[in-house]
Amino acid sequence: MSTTTAPRLSLPESSSPRSRQATLSGTGTLLRFMLRRDRLRLTLWVVGIGLMGFYFANAIQVIAEDESELVQLAGMFTDPVGRLMTGPAFGMDEPTFERFFSAGYVLFLYIMVALMSVFTVVRHTRAEEQTGRAELVRANVVGRHATLTSALILTAAAVLGSNVLVVLGALAAGYDPAGSVLVGATGVGGGLFFTGAAAVSAQLSESSRGSSAMAGGLIGLSYLIRMGGDMAEAGGSALSWFSPLGWSQQTAPYVLDRWWPVLLLAAGAAVLIWLGIWLSTKRDVEASLMPARLGRGRAKRSLGTPMGMAARMLKGGLRGWGIALVLCGLMFGSYAQALVDAADDLPEEFAMIFSGESMMLGYLAYMGLFMAIFVAAAGVSALQQLRGEETRGRAELALSAPISRTAWLGAHLGVLLAGLVLILLLVGVAMGAAASAVLEENRGSYFGDLVVASIHQLPAVLAVLGVVVALFGWLPRAAGIIGWLIIGYAAVMTNFGQLLELPDVFYELNVFGHLAQYPVEDLAWAPVLVLSGIGVAGLAVGLLGFSRREINRV
Repeated sequence: MSTTTAPRLSLPESSSPRSRQATLSGTGTLLRFMLRRDRLRLTLWVVGIGLMGFYFANAIQVIAEDESELVQLAGMFTDPVGRLMTGPAFGMDEPTFERFFSAGYVLFLYIMVALMSVFTVVRHTRAEEQTGRAELVRANVVGRHATLTSALILTAAAVLGSNVLVVLGALAAGYDPAGSVLVGATGVGGGLFFTGAAAVSAQLSESSRGSSAMAGGLIGLSYLIRMGGDMAEAGGSALSWFSPLGWSQQTAPYVLDRWWPVLLLAAGAAVLIWLGIWLSTKRDVEASLMPARLGRGRAKRSLGTPMGMAARMLKGGLRGWGIALVLCGLMFGSYAQALVDAADDLPEEFAMIFSGESMMLGYLAYMGLFMAIFVAAAGVSALQQLRGEETRGRAELALSAPISRTAWLGAHLGVLLAGLVLILLLVGVAMGAAASAVLEENRGSYFGDLVVASIHQLPAVLAVLGVVVALFGWLPRAAGIIGWLIIGYAAVMTNFGQLLELPDVFYELNVFGHLAQYPVEDLAWAPVLVLSGIGVAGLAVGLLGFSRREINRV
């Protein structure tokens, strides 16, 4: 006698409480793994941001002996150019040490926290999928949302820790506790906002570089929008409210102590984090919601050559950097007339940054130097891309063809150098064209000078590239770290070095501080030759080291 068993009814997987818990299975284990993997990297980020906040908060009291001297310095932040660089200048009509800290320096802490958030989320999500490790991890008892949730928790903890250190630094300087806590809370809100942006970008792009570029582009766009809004009007204009960084500065710590803009950041963070988690359910592992465009049916003949393959790999990153820097060049050149109009009212401290008797020429020379630092950053980023090709095994596949290591690396360096020279040229043309368009007098007289000023920075860019390539050839794991340290140090010394009155050795260590500030100063060929020699020697040493070391060494 046979019996039949009625089919069992079960809830759909998505509605079962047990299944909802299963989507987070392994979160704690993954979080501990991520924390161990990033124990040094995140510690450096958190401690570095905290030390930077402590330094900014206390250095102001060294620059000015008392608050009465701040009245003379306040013009650095209240004029249109100052607001362009630092923010809406709340409280600079009656400056104090704490208001000076908030108006001039806190913005850069917020940007550092945002960058840390983006890099951490992408590193533990999209980068893990790109290398194939995420699929291996998912083969274990790991829920669908465990990886992203662990990355978000880790990033949130780092954001909170770094801002706690910033608050402690402000309190150590004797600043008002309420305003200091607001500075930290705003930093946490902004960090979580860009954490959510990175969570979304990790679902959209199929590569870690693409994800970082999307989220990093949002940071850059936020800064550009804020620049336009804050330059237009003291205290910010309507345009400032279209930028998350603008929301951060509208809290006006130590002046108005507004808390409600933090709620905008928190709400934006919640929406973006939810969106990132929801989008992660709409794709497969290692897939993306914005798949790569299909290529040609037949490969170009150039792809059969080392130079062609190098150009194919590097052109995307160089094109992105080039577009962004050309747009910045156009923007900075367009402010030339505004600087001429405000030249008589600018404080003497600006003359320490914009060298020379002509404030406008000094400004344009400074912008040529400032943009060259970013061009060098594009070179470091491209070399990190080469390291990624190696660690992911693609370089090994390419070298299995009849091509030497020297030819492979040399082809990439040739394409990279050509791209950086082109970017420098286009940036100079953009600044010169914009300045010529807005100036009321001597419209076309500065175009050629600005192009030459931009190209004149090539030896410094080449020197940075040479150092990083030499390390890539012999100590590849240190190449990216040292490269970004050189860029960061150059940026700090270029912007704040003259105001800090440091010993001469600190200025000598700035690669970009040796070339003449053309067009304010005449061209000096000695530093050009020395920096070019360093760059060429570094390239040669790197090629030699790459030809001798193991490939795909992590």
